[in-house]
Amino acid sequence: QVRLVESGGGSVQAGGSLRLSCASSERTASINTMGWYRQAPGKQREFVARISSSGNTNYADSVKGRFTISRDNAKNTVYLQMNSLKPEDTAVYYCKLVRLTAIEYWGQGTQVTVSA
Repeated sequence: QVRLVESGGGSVQAGGSLRLSCASSERTASINTMGWYRQAPGKQREFVARISSSGNTNYADSVKGRFTISRDNAKNTVYLQMNSLKPEDTAVYYCKLVRLTAIEYWGQGTQVTVSA
């Protein structure tokens, strides 16, 4: 069973920054992609960013230019650097890992709150 441990959430004022981390118990060689999703109250979970094993990245239009996803393969960890945060970024952020076998795993989520 793969474990994903997220950290780095918190409360910040608009315009501020946070860095989320997601540490995986899975071996890097078995990972296809890792990414971040978020879910605001009363809304569906939505895609934020993903990074492939080769380092290719994708972002939701709403975060392009503000968020940066990266990974440290030696630590089996993916990061989400969030800058210029807006109140609409408030949500629970979830880490997602997809194995080469296409099996998916989710973290427990970390709360990000951005006040105006």
